[in-house]
Amino acid sequence: MIRGTALAGPLIGGAARVAVGVLWLLEGFEKYRAGFGASDILLVADGAAQNPRTPWWFAPLDAGMQAVPVLFGFAIPALEVLLGVALIAGLFTRLAALASIATLMLYWGSDQLVDQYPVMVLLSAVVLAVPGAGRYGVGMLWSRISPRAAVRPARPPASTGRRAARRAEWSGAGRA
Repeated sequence: MIRGTALAGPLIGGAARVAVGVLWLLEGFEKYRAGFGASDILLVADGAAQNPRTPWWFAPLDAGMQAVPVLFGFAIPALEVLLGVALIAGLFTRLAALASIATLMLYWGSDQLVDQYPVMVLLSAVVLAVPGAGRYGVGMLWSRISPRAAVRPARPPASTGRRAARRAEWSGAGRA
């Protein structure tokens, strides 16, 4: 029974990770398909600047968006696709889930509310909360095939008797 519950966490977390990754990919590809760019960023920035519901902390980002809209027009869809790929593949799982939540909070801060954003936040929170959400992914495969340096444990303190025998064993003196 314990084996089944130990497996449930990574499976639930992995399913949430893949689901939110697919949603990010769809968001990013839709922006690329629609020709998302500087004019869209300026539309969001102008709307956020004029909206009384926009929080005070969004003002610096709004100023940056208005200063370099071409950069943001390229970076936003690229970020969404990268988040999707990282989450689906299981690379940097917790970092990607945290970036997912932060990005969605910024979107909400600019009053860009889309129906699936609450679901995406919930799924990202599940990925963060469930231990082993990235267990079944590229990260796990990489850790299994990458060569690991043999780590030699620290040397025990000097003493006599059985400890001295162990110390000799640690130092390699007892090896043939």
